[in-house]
Amino acid sequence: MRSTMPRRLVLAATFTAALILVAGLSGCTDRPLTMPMNHAGTPHTAAPTPSASGTPAAGPHNRADIMFARMMIPHHQQAIEMSDLLLAKTDIDPEVSQLARQIKAAQTPEIAQMAGWLAGWGQSAMPSTGHQMGGGMGGMMSQAEMDALERAAGKEAMKLYLDGMIIHHEGAIDMAEDQLEDGENPDVKELARQIITSQRAEITTMRRLLANL
Repeated sequence: MRSTMPRRLVLAATFTAALILVAGLSGCTDRPLTMPMNHAGTPHTAAPTPSASGTPAAGPHNRADIMFARMMIPHHQQAIEMSDLLLAKTDIDPEVSQLARQIKAAQTPEIAQMAGWLAGWGQSAMPSTGHQMGGGMGGMMSQAEMDALERAAGKEAMKLYLDGMIIHHEGAIDMAEDQLEDGENPDVKELARQIITSQRAEITTMRRLLANL
């Protein structure tokens, strides 16, 4: 049965999942961790939710390191939600589905890694400036675009997903490049470099897949 939960509430649940995860590590050891939520308001089942370690990245860190982790967590969360929407469909080319699974497999542990850094630094996962969903995060899909992806089927769904994910990846690369310029922590910089390398390669793959649709 199709969920009737308003998407505004769903996106809010997705955005706050990492915050709840970190809060659970701050001393309430008897409190269960909350799994990231998908577009239907239920836990992701394709990949288990990793636990944040609560260990800060080695070495010094600055505000740019903190803001990178805070903003990249919900950015990754939306990429996972986009991939879940595509993988729920039955008329998708196997290579496009494999790409969606690859994106989920890469970004799920990165969310846990960044949440662990924030917890270890004593920082919340929510930006202290009160960013709205997508504020300061390049390439984020709008609610209307997510709705369109959910409704679409077949070739249209693949095109919406690939077009949207290319823009999403480009936004993540911009954020990672800013981190390399302004950040201080070597572990965070290494993750930024990994994001740039892997997502540029995925953009190349997505452009090829789009050309073949």
